[in-house]
Amino acid sequence: MKHSIVQPLITEKLTALQARNKFAFEVDVTATKLQIKKAVEALYPDVKVKAVNTMIVPTKPKGRFTKGGYVSGRSRKWKKAIVTLHEGQSIDFYSEV
Repeated sequence: MKHSIVQPLITEKLTALQARNKFAFEVDVTATKLQIKKAVEALYPDVKVKAVNTMIVPTKPKGRFTKGGYVSGRSRKWKKAIVTLHEGQSIDFYSEV
């Protein structure tokens, strides 16, 4: 089984969710909720996952002005997973830094 977790997401909004035992990860677009649950429990062996919510973040148009003119493009499509842990459990993202 390939590793479905790309990286943990650390933003101001998602850090506020950690008070409610919810942690966010960028995951592979093809990963299922069960694969995400198993990957989190394998990566952090001392936690048990209660629930997994996923969302696919769509592409957005991007553009910039350069010397050669306007360059247009799109951002990539990616998948976000919000993982809820059981009461009293936590993940410390900063211990790995």
